[in-house]
Amino acid sequence: MGQKIIIFFVLFLTAVSYGQTTRYVYETLVNPDSINLVSMKSERTFLDVKGERSLFISENKLKRDSLFNSFRSELKEAHKKEEKDFSKSEGAQHFEPTFFEYFITKSIPEQKVYYYEKEAGKQIYYQEDRPVKWEITNLIEKQNGYPAQKAVAEFGGRVWTAWFTKDIPVSDGPYKFSGLPGLIVKLEDDKGDYKFDLAKKITIKNAFEEQLNSDAKQSTRVNFHGDKAALELEFGKNRKAIAGNTESGNINAGGRHSGGMNGGGMRGSGHGGGGMHRSGMGGENQSSPISQGSSAEVPSFTNTTQNPIELK
Repeated sequence: MGQKIIIFFVLFLTAVSYGQTTRYVYETLVNPDSINLVSMKSERTFLDVKGERSLFISENKLKRDSLFNSFRSELKEAHKKEEKDFSKSEGAQHFEPTFFEYFITKSIPEQKVYYYEKEAGKQIYYQEDRPVKWEITNLIEKQNGYPAQKAVAEFGGRVWTAWFTKDIPVSDGPYKFSGLPGLIVKLEDDKGDYKFDLAKKITIKNAFEEQLNSDAKQSTRVNFHGDKAALELEFGKNRKAIAGNTESGNINAGGRHSGGMNGGGMRGSGHGGGGMHRSGMGGENQSSPISQGSSAEVPSFTNTTQNPIELK
């Protein structure tokens, strides 16, 4: 009987731990322009660890995506019977721009890293094919409140210095970085453009999780930008076709009702092809998560270029 109770509690604690998300909050500094001397910009990034998987995402992107996800759910529940003006709803609030217009997932035991973006309303991703090769030193210092050990690696055209702590036995860290015998609590590159400092650790019962779409386009790191361009081209063609069909419908409707009280031209005027497109702070094109054809008006974001985190 006693052994059964012990087994029950072990299984219970395992289920609880896998159902909760541990969020590691990093205060992140970014130099947006590597050529001109500008002040560093600050943004918080999250590393959410749940079981054997993790999600790296910026706070600003997470807020925006979770709000859009909630809004889409509202549209589905209403079955689009009533048009809802997104600009007059809570979605009209100001969105802070982000330097990380993407999210990254990791399978921690296998050290598999997946990079996700959205292009022309479609999710596209690739599996990182370059494992980070760390050189672990014997230098130990206290960093952000933890005893930490120094490690160095070259990745994406930058030399990165990481400080990891064995006090948090999670082989993970910000962005694509992982593989050390402990959590990375401090990370910076040799050019001084990016700095990640662990600020706090919190537990969340129902953390927002980015949806991995079943129709997402799988690419490779080498072909990623070319595949994104192809998606953008396809989106442009479809939008022109929809616009052409709508214009044709307006002309036909106007001809049938010319001179009538109905005024004509209103039939066929829809919101199809209304996907909003912009250039994110990462220099990457980012489409709104609101699906095409929705009656919602999507808030616009500030267009900005960014000093890329990977130079090659």
